[in-house]
Amino acid sequence: MRRLWPWTDDDEVADELAGEAAAAAASPETEPVVPDPNAAAFFDVDNTLIRGASIYHFARGLAARKLFTFRDLAMFALGQVSFRVRGAENAEHISTAREAALAFVAGRSVEELVSLCEEIYDDKMADRIWHGTRSLALKHLDAGQQVWLVTATPVELARIISHRLGLTGALGTVAETENGVYTGRLVGHLLHGPAKAGAVRALARKEGLDLSRCSAYSDSYNDLPMLTTVGHPHAVNPDGDLREHAREHGWPIHDFRTGRKVTMVALPAAAGTGALVGGVAAGVALRRHHRGR
Repeated sequence: MRRLWPWTDDDEVADELAGEAAAAAASPETEPVVPDPNAAAFFDVDNTLIRGASIYHFARGLAARKLFTFRDLAMFALGQVSFRVRGAENAEHISTAREAALAFVAGRSVEELVSLCEEIYDDKMADRIWHGTRSLALKHLDAGQQVWLVTATPVELARIISHRLGLTGALGTVAETENGVYTGRLVGHLLHGPAKAGAVRALARKEGLDLSRCSAYSDSYNDLPMLTTVGHPHAVNPDGDLREHAREHGWPIHDFRTGRKVTMVALPAAAGTGALVGGVAAGVALRRHHRGR
């Protein structure tokens, strides 16, 4: 099995911190009709629940509101082409994203960002939900189980997606705030890879879940830590490595795409989430730099 993260002790601590922060920030928004308190389902967002990457659609919404220029967006998207060709994240991208993510909201209030997220979801994301994946989530709700999103996307946006779809709640990347204003720093790492698994474990402790009875859904091999944390892993619109792993281990595979090649070349893709967040931040920093001249 290939190794995607060259862990160090500091990385493990930061991943656990990100997971604990995500779980601490999570609160159920809905209650199961027929409670099954010991089981839950965890869904990745990008290319699992929504076509493309949610942070990219958010950046498009910022551009439409003149908070992020279309030139920046084009440069940012172009930068993802070479990344997608390589097909996997590496430590450099994760480190860059960890340091730069959410820099574009530094100094803005939480209230302002939440309002933007609500507008942009309705404008750019609502019609990009995979109906097949939503149906899977609804089956768990109908069985009285909690359904949580688990994503590197900022938790504020993840909560809105969850709320709009009637799910239980969301675990997402937590940004540091002071007096209701973003500092531009993260709490731990992005909620990615091992950090997602840490968040699931932390939420299970908080909610009293039996992970052996829980399910998880993702499109990406990068989410293997989360998928192997639960008793019932599923591959949804999987990349090549995850499809192979799922077949070898007898995991259910759900593919709601009309053509796999479309998703493989679409910009952006879930495998690039770390670079996507960092790319948005870098684009905004570049714009500010040029304007300051």
